[in-house]
Amino acid sequence: MRPPFLFVLLLITITGTKAFGEQIAPTFSQKLDIQVRYDNRSNRPSREQYRLRYYPSIALNASWSINSFIVTGEDFSSSHNTFSKESTDYLYARRLYLRHETHSGKTELGVIPTYKGRVSSTGLSKDGWITGFRHVKQLKNDSAIEVVLGQLANAQANKALSVGGEDQYFEVEYSANMGQRHSYEASFERMLDGTFVRGEYRFRINQQDTAFIEWVQRTDKGAAKIVVGKSGVFSTNVLDTAYPIEYFAYYSYINRNFGARAELIEDFLGTGHGGSLEFSGLILQKHKVEWFVRADVVDSISRLLAGVKVAF
Repeated sequence: MRPPFLFVLLLITITGTKAFGEQIAPTFSQKLDIQVRYDNRSNRPSREQYRLRYYPSIALNASWSINSFIVTGEDFSSSHNTFSKESTDYLYARRLYLRHETHSGKTELGVIPTYKGRVSSTGLSKDGWITGFRHVKQLKNDSAIEVVLGQLANAQANKALSVGGEDQYFEVEYSANMGQRHSYEASFERMLDGTFVRGEYRFRINQQDTAFIEWVQRTDKGAAKIVVGKSGVFSTNVLDTAYPIEYFAYYSYINRNFGARAELIEDFLGTGHGGSLEFSGLILQKHKVEWFVRADVVDSISRLLAGVKVAF
């Protein structure tokens, strides 16, 4: 059974000549990014994969828009299909939501993203979804408060727009910038029959580099996830020209009793001690064609990822 608000969103999209008491001329926009990668993991055969992410949007006016998200992959934390396997040609709509945005914040209603802006290492997968409501209120002193209320839907992508039988989801988060170099977030979450307290601190070392520490504590089981890392840009010389390379490196620990929330992060490998190191760089400015190489290890499991991505 489809929820009533999805029907309302589709109705507005189709009729689209009048909304919220004013004449409008809806404007359609879209984004597309494609990634191809080689995935070599120590506990299973290597594979070649691809990812397609499509972001259509209809702006009803300066404040209101209808947004969707269509992507490959079959579950919440996976958005890649594997070449040469007919059974893995997945492509599903994972989000459909109404957004109202002003200078003081934004509100989203429907099957919404898992994040309000930048995605944290301890956050849910950026290609996941939540069924419900988000409100972000911008406060004084460059801070904001976010409230999300709804359901964490079935982890299968083909059921992302369905409602029924999901776990209740609640999140409240406060985030703030302290000058140009310091920022932090603090949140409380209730999901998957567990309660979690999350904190994050980021320190901008210089114009190119940022250090961060993230911590999530499961309060009902005494289990935690910790991430400490650094990201930024450095330059190397290529044909007598400075060539910038982005990097992202971190150490992580996930307690084995942390629960299902750990599996809803990006490309989950396993619990225990781990680390990741990724490099990426621009190949062509047009369409932002990039290469990337990434190495991950968690306890006895290791993985190497390498590929190319392009945005339109």
